[in-house]
Amino acid sequence: MTYDFKASDNYLDFMRSPDKVMRLHRMGSSFPTRLSFMRTLIRRMSKENWNFERTLFEVDKQGYGVSVYTASTPLRTYSLIAYTQEIPPEMRTDRVIAEVWDATFSLFDGVPSREDIDYLAENTPKQEGGRYRPSELVLARANKSLRVFENVIASLAAGIQPDLDLLSSVGYLMRTTAVYGSGKFGCADRDKISDREECKGPFQMELLAVYLIRWFTIDLVEELAKERGGNKAVRLDPKTSRFIGVGNSTGLGMAPFLLKHPTLINNWVFAKESALARVRSIETAIEGTLEVFVNSLRQVSQHVDEWNVEDEIQAERISCLGDEIQSLIIWCEDESNIYRPYPWNGIYQYVEDNFSLECQEMIVALIIEPHGLLVDDLADEMSASSIPKFKANMSLGQLKYIVEDAYQWATTIDFSLAESQHHFWYYSEDKLEPRFGSKGVDEGVEKEMPLAIGRDVYELSKALSGTKNDTPINEFVMMNPEFRHIIRRIQNTSQRPYSEVQDNLLSESMRPLDLLRFKLAFFGASKFDPKSDLWTRISMYQGAPMPDQISESNHDCWSFPIVGRSQSYQCINCKCQIAI
Repeated sequence: MTYDFKASDNYLDFMRSPDKVMRLHRMGSSFPTRLSFMRTLIRRMSKENWNFERTLFEVDKQGYGVSVYTASTPLRTYSLIAYTQEIPPEMRTDRVIAEVWDATFSLFDGVPSREDIDYLAENTPKQEGGRYRPSELVLARANKSLRVFENVIASLAAGIQPDLDLLSSVGYLMRTTAVYGSGKFGCADRDKISDREECKGPFQMELLAVYLIRWFTIDLVEELAKERGGNKAVRLDPKTSRFIGVGNSTGLGMAPFLLKHPTLINNWVFAKESALARVRSIETAIEGTLEVFVNSLRQVSQHVDEWNVEDEIQAERISCLGDEIQSLIIWCEDESNIYRPYPWNGIYQYVEDNFSLECQEMIVALIIEPHGLLVDDLADEMSASSIPKFKANMSLGQLKYIVEDAYQWATTIDFSLAESQHHFWYYSEDKLEPRFGSKGVDEGVEKEMPLAIGRDVYELSKALSGTKNDTPINEFVMMNPEFRHIIRRIQNTSQRPYSEVQDNLLSESMRPLDLLRFKLAFFGASKFDPKSDLWTRISMYQGAPMPDQISESNHDCWSFPIVGRSQSYQCINCKCQIAI
């Protein structure tokens, strides 16, 4: 399928500004789009016709043992080695300080020998305490969602399908508590694999590991049901297995990443915003896309109904979102509202003017969705390899201009107020994990991590006041070395408009949860389930095709998954039938 269409030459005129996009309250309302990294990986699997195989399943009647699952690309093979064990109930926890887990995993570069499997059996269950080699690309662990896990086994063993309402309320059989890659604990450095075609996108190996973990969890419950029920046992209905994802518990560990990699974050956001702008610049809707959008709204309405959380703030936002989606459906049913010039811009502007941030960002995802051939190329621009350099020959006048132009959000914050510096970031002594402390309450202020971008820019701005514009930066830094790191950052972000979170990350009102949701949405996570302002549970790959379901006809229409219904509509991207 092709479109006789390209984005308007002036689509950049439709770009949202950084001061609108890079604010915490909007970032904390993010949803995955078709440019999310899981979606990109599944598209690659389909395009390149990857082959998947279970090559080992040495698991006892209780489900404990070792299994190996392989994914073969046109050029090479990757193998997930899964180890399962019994753990005492009192040692079961999703916290990073856990020492044992129901399942632990290594993503192996190639096909492991028996010697490799035995070696990793001594190390993978230890996680951070193990010893790993460059042949290991990813390290992960997961715990069962006991209620769902046992219900599914019991149901299948009895010859019936599991309770869909229960499945919908959780969405997964196991949830990971950590997925480590890029050189962690002796595993392969990113440089080893960065030039491989399948690894060029962000976090592709980590997300491949999660995809294979999902397959393993579904396989495991089916095998245990067969062991328990014998000939009476049945397998999961393919629609049900597709609805099951992988859970994840995510906390502060990933928040500093966003602040330490401004170029990468700019590229992520620039790609997403470019996709939105391209669609908004369309003067006449591509045939069928508006119909897909309206039908997608009905699917999203069901998705929101199935999105249940205990957190009061998020529950209220979900309730509001559900009402707003219903209102938007009614508005769209008046064809004069959408069948007009620049229809997507009109829809976006109406939503922005009338509905919550949660709804606005949901609609961003939905209006991008039917335009795969117009926007998917942007996924190739979401990586970054440049190393920030200090430009000693820049003048202070040039630096002042950049600060005034790009960092006005920071220079206008009054950091003399206690509430403006209420928090600080530091590493815990036991697990070397990021923590978010409160001054006067938590120890470690003297070992604060250099993540206070706004405050550092503010202090630099004060120090630059009264200096001569023609003074070289190197002279200034020799007298003020404490500013070298923030100057280097400013120099390297000046041409990258979406590189900075334009809010005070030390503020008393700051919620790290907003950073987590922003990053997880780019991964492709859904069903955000906050457990505090510091951590959340999510679902990954819920709705994605299973390895035996990936084909050119159904690989790319699994956003906002719902429990299957009898009605369906045809997706414009791959012409498959989507249940609503």
